Amino acid sequence: MSFLSSLDIGHSGLSVQRLRMDVISQNIANQDSYNTSTGKPYCRQLTVVSEGKDFAGILNKYTTTTESTHHHGVYYRKNTDKYRYAGAYVAAVIDDEAPMTPVYDPDNPLADEEGYVYQTNVDNTKEQTDLLAAQRAYEANASAIEVVKAMMSKAGELRGK
Repeated sequence: MSFLSSLDIGHSGLSVQRLRMDVISQNIANQDSYNTSTGKPYCRQLTVVSEGKDFAGILNKYTTTTESTHHHGVYYRKNTDKYRYAGAYVAAVIDDEAPMTPVYDPDNPLADEEGYVYQTNVDNTKEQTDLLAAQRAYEANASAIEVVKAMMSKAGELRGK
């Protein structure tokens, strides 16, 4: 795996976590919002993150190849794109299926015929927890990129000697 592939993987992780934090921030900002045209509350959004490559497909592809070469103590398969396009991406942003919370308020203009107003399914505690997890994942990806950059720098120093 080349250094550039490692950087691409780390950058894809940074992009995913940034978008995830954007969606969480949108949920927090709209937790008390209603669609005034329909009277429905804001529905919590979730990000669906997917891996860049199917692990089982990669495993099958490289375990069926019997040819390998030796290069400085490491065995490589003859396939050059083993880690190409690996990483993560946001496959979709979907609505949360959690139910809306009914609150009895017959004087509210958005109340239904039974007098209930439905509040959003955004839970501020869940959002804060998810935001913290996304922040930690972002920091982990940034640290991985820094390690790869340090390795590249050290390799350049060693090659120059």
